Amino acid sequence: MLPWVILLCTLIALLLGGLYLLGTFRRRRPNEPPLDKGTIPWVGYMLDFRKDSSEFLKKMQRKHGDIFTVLIGGHYFTFVMDPFCFGAIVKEARSKLDFRPFASKLVLQVFGYKPIEANHSIIHSSSTKHLMGDGLTVMTQATMDNFQKLMLFNLSSGEEKRVWQEDSLFHYCYNIVFRAGYLALYGTEPHQGADNKEKANEQDRIHSNQLFHEFRKYDRLFPRLAYAVLPPKDKIEAERLKRLFWSILSVKNSWQKDNISGWISDQNQLLAANGVPEYMRDRFMFMLLWASQGNAGPTAFWLLFYLMKHPEAMKAVRDEVDKVSKENGQEAKRGGPPVNITRDMLNQTPFLDSALEETLRLVAAPILIRAVLQDTSLKTSSGMQYTLRKGDRLALFPHISVQMNPEIHPEPHEFKYDRFVNPDGTKKDFYKDGKRLKYFNMPWGAGVSICPGRFFATAEIKLFVFLMLSHYDLELVNKEEEIPAIDVSRWGFGTMHPVRDVRFRYRLRF
Repeated sequence: MLPWVILLCTLIALLLGGLYLLGTFRRRRPNEPPLDKGTIPWVGYMLDFRKDSSEFLKKMQRKHGDIFTVLIGGHYFTFVMDPFCFGAIVKEARSKLDFRPFASKLVLQVFGYKPIEANHSIIHSSSTKHLMGDGLTVMTQATMDNFQKLMLFNLSSGEEKRVWQEDSLFHYCYNIVFRAGYLALYGTEPHQGADNKEKANEQDRIHSNQLFHEFRKYDRLFPRLAYAVLPPKDKIEAERLKRLFWSILSVKNSWQKDNISGWISDQNQLLAANGVPEYMRDRFMFMLLWASQGNAGPTAFWLLFYLMKHPEAMKAVRDEVDKVSKENGQEAKRGGPPVNITRDMLNQTPFLDSALEETLRLVAAPILIRAVLQDTSLKTSSGMQYTLRKGDRLALFPHISVQMNPEIHPEPHEFKYDRFVNPDGTKKDFYKDGKRLKYFNMPWGAGVSICPGRFFATAEIKLFVFLMLSHYDLELVNKEEEIPAIDVSRWGFGTMHPVRDVRFRYRLRF
């Protein structure tokens, strides 16, 4: 009988161990946030969260308040919805709250890149040097040159007439912004002499367009790839696309280009100096492409769409653009050269800035995650003190907690182009419960994990919209066009995409 007793005890031990790992026995400790494990061990609320993260978190907030812990796919996430806690969270030492463990797992799964310890400092230092300050002035001009190459190359030849052209707005914006950013960062076709320049430009137009179409295939798979729920056929396609981009963006191929940005070349050199093999640096280049270009085009779509939906906003922003152009000797004229927009000109557009920030408030929805490495105390604005448990994950979802909060932004679902600017052009302050908020809009994240390319992305979007408003009349084909619903599968990954495209038309203004 002894073997049967041993076998029974072993099975019981395995069962109890399995139940423990599944979280069945987890209980809320004193001072911990409300705990909600759902009804299915280990799975918890994974299906609800993936179906529609925003609606799920609103439901949990109504049920538990501004801080709660939920079980999602074997991990316990504590969501903090109190914006007055954000400062303490983003400033907390990385020995307690660290974004790197989650980020490292994600980039390995999605891009095939295995980060090294120095990655964050390499990206941060290179971005500070090349995508801010004087470096941003250089990058703005490079991007400007490529927008002209893609959008306005027919102006001087007189081939582009003042007739309406029709297109799909999301595709048009994403295509042009992606390609201009890609060429500015990763380099252009080399040429020798002025005679070959236009041939090289045409090759850039063809190659960048082909690359965009492959990028969109990958981008559509991205959310399910990140959640590791791709069906077999899509897994094969994702793997094909990854290998394609590893090859196209490889160190070997990239170094055959002219005008490679310092942001790209510096990071490659720093990774090589830290012992990262070439094949892994190829994968890193793909990660940088998505990080730098995955959200700018969709944001430009929403901004132009909202301007066309709101004539008063379009007039205010266009008048501002025309005024800045005139004051800087860059008016668009019939038969004249394309407008050349400088970084200094982009710093003179408070209404365009506000309209862009309002667009981001409405459609940018990242989820900011930290691994809890030590038991950590957190005090809420109500005075309650909570303990975050070691081994859990802490998450912020600013789209609900601040960006769409009616206490902070009245009529939060309405587009108000001047929401973020005072009549004198200065930036507005925002309040909740009578107290001034530091974090009232967080499209770029915050703290050590804030998007290092945010100033370049902003410049890209503003350059594109500035050019469109300077050179073209724009209107929706359907004047009564409804605002398209968003693709809820993309909650947490940046700017939301529409579930459908909208038709628009454009023609030369002069």
